[in-house]
Amino acid sequence: MMLRSILFGAQMYVAMGVMGLIGLPLALTRPDGALRVCKAYCRWVLWTARALLGLEGRILGEVPTGPVLVAAKHQSFLDVILLFHALPQPRFIMKSDLARLPLFGWYTRRLGCIPVSRGGGAEAVARLLDAAGGEGQIVIYPQGTRVPVGDIAPYKYGVAALYAHLGRPCVPAATNAGRVWPRGVRRHAGVAVMEFLPPIAPGLAAEDVLQLLERRIEAASNRLA
Repeated sequence: MMLRSILFGAQMYVAMGVMGLIGLPLALTRPDGALRVCKAYCRWVLWTARALLGLEGRILGEVPTGPVLVAAKHQSFLDVILLFHALPQPRFIMKSDLARLPLFGWYTRRLGCIPVSRGGGAEAVARLLDAAGGEGQIVIYPQGTRVPVGDIAPYKYGVAALYAHLGRPCVPAATNAGRVWPRGVRRHAGVAVMEFLPPIAPGLAAEDVLQLLERRIEAASNRLA
């Protein structure tokens, strides 16, 4: 399995560069070009994961299609792929370092993703609120980082501030992707699930929405694991 994992990882990153370059004319000339290229890449990753590793991606729950905030559990790169593949117009809140990467960073800006600096405190939250809004599904990781299965990390204030600022429903999303796609090189056969949970209506207080998100997302992720 280790050899197949290495082969899968190598082709995945090669495909990212090749498809990114080939798709540039489309991304430059069509408003939805970057989205189409990135969705094609997600389909490629999921197809090769199944063919090479016996790893299947699955979506549960009602996929949000309107302008909502999606607060998702983050365990691995695979849950990013599953979210991007499922959502019609995802706009991820992401580390600012990623936005500076060649080609990859350009695509994220074209998609309307929102870069933020880690540890920026109130200033970073203010920049996040200024950049958020518009169409699509804003995707945020409430814990602010990837959290391996079994580990614990606090849910941060940024998701509550964004929830209050946008005035949109917030859709929690749980996953077990870290079970089959953990840190490191080795991948495992199995089913990786991204589950969209019932939406939380606007209007809750910051502390209440944080507690509700943590309770729902952690319980569902533990159930999936």
